[in-house]
Amino acid sequence: MQLIYTDKAPKPIGAYSQAVKYAGFVFVSGQIAIDPKTNEFVNGTVEEQTKIVMENIKVILEEAGLDLSCVIKTTIYLKNINDFPLVNKVYGEYFKEHKPARATVEVSNLPKNALVEIEVIAGEKLF
Repeated sequence: MQLIYTDKAPKPIGAYSQAVKYAGFVFVSGQIAIDPKTNEFVNGTVEEQTKIVMENIKVILEEAGLDLSCVIKTTIYLKNINDFPLVNKVYGEYFKEHKPARATVEVSNLPKNALVEIEVIAGEKLF
């Protein structure tokens, strides 16, 4: 097992790692819209938050030697399920041809009162 950490992504705000690599898989912890330069939460629109989240996921995967094309499964947590079309539009800009399995759920609250949180599972390319 290898713990993944990069200064290009936000520092964890709790007792967890940015990601863990194990048996060829990378499990990226749920990301909210934290600016990695300031480590401050960005209280923007759901679209702005989703873009920051996806960029943070991207750099964490890069630190693990992977990219978004290696993502197998995502889970999206939304404070308001009615934001799904807005989040899906931004999310779709990152997953154009490659479309991983996904679950999207509405939750009662998220850390820092975020509007969206996304976690991913990725796997090393086999060929």
